[in-house]
Amino acid sequence: MAAEIVSATMGVINPLIGKLTELLGEEYRKLTGVRRQAMFLKDELSSMKALLDKLELVDKLDPQAKEWRDHVREMSYDMENCIDDFMHDLEGADGKKGFVRKMAQRLRRLGRRHQIANQIEELKIRAVEENARRERYKIDDSIHSSSTVVAVDPRVSAIYEEAANLVGIDGPREELVSWLTNSDRKLKVVSIVGFGGLGKTTLAKQVYEKIGGQFECKAFISVSQRPDMASLLNGLRSNLGLGLGEDSRAHEVPYIIDRLREYLTHKRYLIVVDDLWDQSAWNILRCVFAEGGNGNTVIVTTRVDDVACRASHEHHGHIYRMKPLNDEDSKRLFFGRVFRSEDSCAPQYEEVSTQILKKCGGLPLAIITIASLLASRQAKSRSDWESIMKSLGTNSAADPTLEGMKNILNLSYMHLPPRLRACFLYLGLYPEDRDIERDDLARQWVAEGFVSSVPELDLEDVAKSYFNELINRSMIQPMT
Repeated sequence: MAAEIVSATMGVINPLIGKLTELLGEEYRKLTGVRRQAMFLKDELSSMKALLDKLELVDKLDPQAKEWRDHVREMSYDMENCIDDFMHDLEGADGKKGFVRKMAQRLRRLGRRHQIANQIEELKIRAVEENARRERYKIDDSIHSSSTVVAVDPRVSAIYEEAANLVGIDGPREELVSWLTNSDRKLKVVSIVGFGGLGKTTLAKQVYEKIGGQFECKAFISVSQRPDMASLLNGLRSNLGLGLGEDSRAHEVPYIIDRLREYLTHKRYLIVVDDLWDQSAWNILRCVFAEGGNGNTVIVTTRVDDVACRASHEHHGHIYRMKPLNDEDSKRLFFGRVFRSEDSCAPQYEEVSTQILKKCGGLPLAIITIASLLASRQAKSRSDWESIMKSLGTNSAADPTLEGMKNILNLSYMHLPPRLRACFLYLGLYPEDRDIERDDLARQWVAEGFVSSVPELDLEDVAKSYFNELINRSMIQPMT
């Protein structure tokens, strides 16, 4: 939560500095007093931003530093509101007159001029007070760690492309394929169950790709925790190539089920239902799956044991319980990501690697995440690795659940450079399991002021490089 608050602060300061810079531009050259105040505020905020950038890289802040940070955040919101109102008033003048004349006419209104001047003067006083508080509390001294800005290692970008060769997946994949390709022609439902991070979705994808060619039609759908069933079923319909045209009932759940069931009755189909959280969603989805006697197959992935039992029991199916990787496979996965070799480790890192892997508890997601972090940091010293290892805490091995992974995932987030944090948190605005278009996202990051300018590069190109960097760090997964 603390990291999110810091990024919220930076998320408003960056665009605020941009707006202050705009006030210093040529269009506002006649507003001498306002431009002078804007210059002062910009300089003060730029100084604060430099410190906030460093605070973002500190895992645990001193209480006084937290208080100062929160004051700066609230002040920044007030500044942005004031400047937005001011610029809106200027732009709202008579559209038939020149821009400079509109501003001049606005400022001739004495009452409004005093109001703007007073507001900006108050903001200036607050900025001075915050910098004085910074010196009084010695906020700069609360930062004991050096900068940990992370460099990108292009080796890590291939993590998801290498899913077919993911360590430890071969055995489970072949076991499921063997069971699903027996001679029984009845509808088969296999549930893959286990806590988050074990690789349920990866295993389901591997089985799907391995046997998909044996089926007349196939689909892979993600459910999530709070699914919109009409949208989910329409997504399944679209994946199967079943069109409903302009039918007025195309968003009615019973109607979509009837059309899907009718379509699948005489087909040999393979459908993966990924990330199923509760039985109520299954109760609706199972109505779609016609028996048919064609050897039809449904694969369900879930974290909930009761859901797995319900889905498989109804069709005399099979439950596959995911297990953490053993020590040997954990090492192969870790070494392959960090050292490009599945069976070798640099001697100086052997002991600390063992300690890191112990804390990962055999979770593929945890191992990949921490390996991506170490690879991208280009850590050269054992002390760097030991610092990462100590930051992981002790809960991961003792409590191998989604909760137990929070330290690992949070560590990866904390080591994102400041420029990427607000961009990453922005993804929370999208619905769960929704595919996100890169170019649209890049434009939104630019519009929000999250993207820093780079000489000779378009802002959208810089934003796309942010997107690629998040992929390289295993923070987001690209579509293939």
